[in-house]
Amino acid sequence: MGRKKSRPVPQDLGMPPGGADSHVHLDFPAFKGKIPQVLDRAKKSGVSTFGQVFLGPSAYLKGRDLFKPFPEVFYILGVHPHEASGFTPETCGDMAAAVKHDQRIRAIGETGFDFFYRHSSEEKQKNAFKAQLELAREMELPVVIHSREAEAETIKILKQTGFKNKKVLWHCFGQGLELGREILDQGWHISIPGSITFPKNALLREALAEIPPGRLLLETDCPFIAPEPYRGKRNEPAFMVFTALAAAEIMDMDAGDLWRQCGDNCRDFFGVN
Repeated sequence: MGRKKSRPVPQDLGMPPGGADSHVHLDFPAFKGKIPQVLDRAKKSGVSTFGQVFLGPSAYLKGRDLFKPFPEVFYILGVHPHEASGFTPETCGDMAAAVKHDQRIRAIGETGFDFFYRHSSEEKQKNAFKAQLELAREMELPVVIHSREAEAETIKILKQTGFKNKKVLWHCFGQGLELGREILDQGWHISIPGSITFPKNALLREALAEIPPGRLLLETDCPFIAPEPYRGKRNEPAFMVFTALAAAEIMDMDAGDLWRQCGDNCRDFFGVN
């Protein structure tokens, strides 16, 4: 039997400091007791900024202290469409209170629609989405969008609520050219996950080739969607190096330049240093 082919180590690939993982779930059980080591590997791989997404006020209260020693981690707070059935006016009030008292919360999200799993009814998802958009408007914060098999409805609500040319980030973009153009036409930003490295993802590669570098962010959505050559493993921020390398090749850019550009885009979008 032959030896297993060794995977490249992201820390050894020479990416410069300044990268930003715009969407992580480091409070999930997959990272329990491992956050310092995970962040250390990421920083050694060139990732300098991390957007930690808390899925609801309870998750925020439970997990915020995990990141006290790490000022490079900012927060995104929202109720996922999966949990929309439990969204109430009290939920919105708790979110507003958290935003007022914690300057590390830099956006509302991820929020939107998920018609793939439909863990909550469409009406419940719509109510939670619209309430969070209103909260973002009141708090003057960006919005991070989750939309799965619900693109038309998501864009419709965003237009109806006046979010054209507002700070909207389409998280985990995985569709084709038509949707990409629509998002860009609305003045929004797009975040690309590790699935850009998957060999059969031709539609996403076609769309990425047309996204202006100034409107692009990178993310892991860890612990999900690990890129090649770690596909199927637990994802972590260090692996975003492989996403950047693939994206740079598609966009015909120097990988280090794209890395820094996307990092700066993230920090500018969320208003963090």
